[in-house]
Amino acid sequence: MSEKISGETKLVALLGDPVKHSKSPEMHNLGFQYLGIDYIYMAFEVKERHLKDAVEGLRSLNAVGFNLTMPHKQAVIPLLDEISEEAKLCGAVNTVKNDNGKLIGYNTDGMGFVRSLYDEGIQVEGNKFTVIGAGGAAKSIVIRLAMEGAEEIALFNRSKQPANSLVQLINAYIPRCKINWFEINMDIFKEQCKDSAVLINTTNVGMGNSINESIITDPDVFHHPLVVADIIYSPAKTKMLKMAEKEGCHIINGSGMIIGQGALAFKIWTGCEMPVDLVRNSFTGQ
Repeated sequence: MSEKISGETKLVALLGDPVKHSKSPEMHNLGFQYLGIDYIYMAFEVKERHLKDAVEGLRSLNAVGFNLTMPHKQAVIPLLDEISEEAKLCGAVNTVKNDNGKLIGYNTDGMGFVRSLYDEGIQVEGNKFTVIGAGGAAKSIVIRLAMEGAEEIALFNRSKQPANSLVQLINAYIPRCKINWFEINMDIFKEQCKDSAVLINTTNVGMGNSINESIITDPDVFHHPLVVADIIYSPAKTKMLKMAEKEGCHIINGSGMIIGQGALAFKIWTGCEMPVDLVRNSFTGQ
């Protein structure tokens, strides 16, 4: 395991604003070092007005590839040469591979979340899911759940337009999955969660300035054997997860999604499997 940078070391990058909070450099560099891959992963804070220059700079530098985080996941698409079918459906790219100067975009967010479910022994095919939110993260997760064979999705969101757009997309491209939109209402939550396998929060409620808040305010929504997942990983237990755990639900935070989507990107860039157990142990050991 070498930490030396040589004249042959290749660059992998993260572009976003902000990026200081990101766990990606630690995760990928740990994987590169463990496998003896002469790559280094670095995070760069890039303003929206400089994104085109940053992307072309990475192409010119022959970088192996890069990740995108907010606010660049949509804006990067016209700067790329090709994007995957899933990225087209999501309308967002979070991973780019430089294939001899050709920049190919992927979206690994949704599959990263689904991997975290599989790691917990939770099947997607044939199950019903209740999802809170209709933003970019929700879109990638809902699309992947539908692609993996989810039977039904109950979508809750405060605003009608983004929720309706997501419903229409699933109806048009993955019609075998039944999907409906509902306004935020605790009685409707209770009804929809009765036969759901998993309740998923994809919003940022529960972190930052809303760390003491939960969209679910009635503990009667939670019941065994409902699994409750939150894509937030800091704090490790949001208020919603604490409430759900108290009611006997199995809970999942966002660390598994972060590791899952990172592992997929790692494979795209290197052709190798990320040492997921090592990365997971490093994160949980902190």
